[in-house]
Amino acid sequence: MKKKISLCFMFLLIIHFLTGCWSRTELNELAIVTAMGIDKSEEGYNVSVQILNPSELAGNARSGRTEVVRFTQSGKTITEAVRRLSTDIPRRIYVAHLSEVIFGEEIAKDGIGKALDVLSRQHEMRSDFYLTVARGSSAADILDVQTAYSKVPADKIFSTLENSEKRWAATKTVTMDELISNIVSKGKEPVLMGIYVYGDRETGSDVTNGQNISPKTGISVDSTAVFKKDKLLGWLNEADSIGFNYVTDNVDNTAVTVPCEGGKSTIVTFSTSTKVKGKIVKGTPKIEIDVTQEGNIGEVECTIDLTKQKTIKELEGKYKNNTKEHIEGAIKTVQKEYQSDIFGFGEVIHRADPKGWKRLEQNWDQEFAKLDVTVNVEAKIRRLGTITKTFQKEIEE
Repeated sequence: MKKKISLCFMFLLIIHFLTGCWSRTELNELAIVTAMGIDKSEEGYNVSVQILNPSELAGNARSGRTEVVRFTQSGKTITEAVRRLSTDIPRRIYVAHLSEVIFGEEIAKDGIGKALDVLSRQHEMRSDFYLTVARGSSAADILDVQTAYSKVPADKIFSTLENSEKRWAATKTVTMDELISNIVSKGKEPVLMGIYVYGDRETGSDVTNGQNISPKTGISVDSTAVFKKDKLLGWLNEADSIGFNYVTDNVDNTAVTVPCEGGKSTIVTFSTSTKVKGKIVKGTPKIEIDVTQEGNIGEVECTIDLTKQKTIKELEGKYKNNTKEHIEGAIKTVQKEYQSDIFGFGEVIHRADPKGWKRLEQNWDQEFAKLDVTVNVEAKIRRLGTITKTFQKEIEE
């Protein structure tokens, strides 16, 4: 009898743990958000979401409607604005597949800290999406554009950022964890990539824009946004963005064009490494940057002879100087215009001399602005391509 009672008890206990997904939500009850835009409004915030239109993405049949739909609502807080979206969207907003958050330039100047607080509290939201700033426009303007290469504009932005970071030295991706870490850091300030709308914004939201072989409107990765804590200070141009990424060891692959006799030559960088060292000498902080890079000849538009070692050495010297000029130019720009340590030199000094850093920490902005930085670059050309002698001279003759 006792054995039967024990079996019944175990049976009831097992049933209790096999109650199923009590908190389940069916797919047809969700509005899947791929991108979110946050802008400033008179009331407080404008929140825009780009939501998948599943009927247009499933199967081969097309009705001519767009693959995504953009909705916008305003509120005193971001949470209130998101809740108000329910007055226009017939499904529950689902953010687990979010790939892009865009801040309008105006709200970025006022500060994005409150917005980040909201985003970091969402249990459904992953932290691997990218954050960007809409340069010269609102975030809603970016989310309005129909893209040609990808049916989902948010996927286009996400993939472009990843692809460009791997192949062009001016681009950097930033996730929420990295952004928040840099905001709260005592020795490093944050950056974000900028994106902008080119072409005719009025036609960008038309579904035919993405169907044209040469779209009239598009979205492109732009310059680097410089922040002080959570506030946007300004922008780095392409050359300074390249220098910044060299300093922070964020260059995987890029192309460097240097002048040569009668034209120019392009070297394709395939390997770079940056080491930053810091020290305090008689109370004065100093930074030394060592960069090593290797590249292959990718293009020659001049009459040089690559079979000569002297020619290779001359190209390596120009290759080295190009990188050094980008780095020194970026540091000078940021020191002079922004006084915001986006390079993380403060963290380097802190690691090298914790006691000395305590004396410098309170006035680091001023110390950074006059910081002595030495840049050393070593550059090597490894391969010349399948031909060693250019035929440009024969063409010109």
